[in-house]
Amino acid sequence: MKYLTDIEIAQSKELKPIKKIAEKLNIDEDDLELYGKYKAKLPLHLIDEEKIKLNNLILVTALTPTPAGEGKTTVSIGLTEGLNKIGKQATVVLREPSLGPVFGIKGGAAGGGYSQVVPMEDINLHFTGDFNAIEKANNLLSALIDNNLQSKTLNLNIDPRTILWKRVIDMNDRALRQITIGLGGTANGIPREDGFNITPASEVMAILCMSKDLKDLKKRLGDIFIGFTFDNKPVFARDLKAENAMAILLKEAIKPNLVQTLEENPAIIHGGPFANIAQGTNTIIATKMGLSLSNYVVTEAGFGADLGAEKFLNIKSAYAGLNPKAVVLVATIRALRHHGGAKKEEYNTPNLAYVQKGFENLEKHIENIRKFNIEPVVAINAFISDSEEEVIFVIQKCAESGVGAVVSHGWAKGGDGTQELAKAVVNVVENKATQFKPLYDWNSPVKEKIETIAREIYGADGVDYEKKAELNLKRISRLGFDNFAICMAKTQKSFSDNEAKRGRPRGFRVTVREIEISAGAQFIIPILGEMMRMPGLPEIPASESMTIDDNGIISGLS
Repeated sequence: MKYLTDIEIAQSKELKPIKKIAEKLNIDEDDLELYGKYKAKLPLHLIDEEKIKLNNLILVTALTPTPAGEGKTTVSIGLTEGLNKIGKQATVVLREPSLGPVFGIKGGAAGGGYSQVVPMEDINLHFTGDFNAIEKANNLLSALIDNNLQSKTLNLNIDPRTILWKRVIDMNDRALRQITIGLGGTANGIPREDGFNITPASEVMAILCMSKDLKDLKKRLGDIFIGFTFDNKPVFARDLKAENAMAILLKEAIKPNLVQTLEENPAIIHGGPFANIAQGTNTIIATKMGLSLSNYVVTEAGFGADLGAEKFLNIKSAYAGLNPKAVVLVATIRALRHHGGAKKEEYNTPNLAYVQKGFENLEKHIENIRKFNIEPVVAINAFISDSEEEVIFVIQKCAESGVGAVVSHGWAKGGDGTQELAKAVVNVVENKATQFKPLYDWNSPVKEKIETIAREIYGADGVDYEKKAELNLKRISRLGFDNFAICMAKTQKSFSDNEAKRGRPRGFRVTVREIEISAGAQFIIPILGEMMRMPGLPEIPASESMTIDDNGIISGLS
């Protein structure tokens, strides 16, 4: 049997005008800022804090993923379709895809099969220009910094050796990780070392995702820490009078984007930080917008629950006062085989022994979610290679812990394949929901906060700090940033900082190599191991399989 590709399914769908989708959320047509027929931006005045308290937030996360990912976005969209099928008013709120992974490994990130958001091509590509605006705002600050270095009238006396700010581009390009700029004579600036990060790793992206309105955005942009002067005084973006110009570039990007699912349900898509090197969740504004307009909001957080979900809960929810009512843990039989010791070529071969051994990874994630006083539901994202005995084992093992586990057929059947999952989630919301509590207090000492995450979430025995990290801690204390949240940068392939340790590692310690500062976003970033903020393309990039015909029809996106 030949299956349609994701893009073929998306292209076969006759989209509803976005005005019709907005009607489902009772949004007046005059409040829509249209980007063509099928996309619109939503004004921030639609956010209603009182309605937010009355509605239900569902977080979708996953066990520690295989390199291919386990389908959080597909399950998030499918669950939203299923909730609407059983009579609940539900909206999905997601991150925007980055062009780096789209043309690198993933080939797209708008869901899959019959659980997609559309127009798929637009969402995966330039969409409404938000990433472009973030990139330009970031690089405006870079230009202002380098301009100030050679200014004769307004020079801030910045020591170029201390500049922490980097340029960004939304593409995987390893050649830009470390560069030298300002060559070619005095007219071309001051020579110094620099580099590029990928746009989702930019602090401007983090700030956009943490801001509550334009005023807050502007203040946070001004709070960006750049480096030190030659007499060792801190320099911030506000010292360069950069915040207003940066905010001007972001005045449209701060507004969430409204699109639709394949089953014509509302989808809000906004922001797109990665979860291994950033906070991994969509904007606070988008989540609050969804909760202001819909009874149920389904949202996702990147990579495994030790990364995206931990940050969603300890950073985003704690700061924004969100109260997630349930967490859906996406698991695949393929990933359980992986954690049980299967080699890559064995991922799609049924093997109960591998699944039994690999279950401890899922089990640890279940334990972790409960530490936040939230009840999980396990969604087994179905693949045709799953055997009945493997699936039954997972359902029974979850039941022993009092956790509902449901097979999700969202990829193959859309909302028809996720109604049982939707019912399980509603059961938790209506009968088991409790008051979420974060794992740590932002005002606790920095090392205590890091240790809490390492011990409670990763299962580590403790934390070691390299010399550079210790020096960074002294700088953080001197600058008065001790009360910031912790945004760990760690491999997504393991609970530990060693990607080779699958399953549920025990008897290990993690090492903090250095600690970066995101003063505007109000978190600090301990870096565990060698984390790349600018990915490279794989040997065979996904872009090689993409085509566009003479009529502008695209194929190869997924």
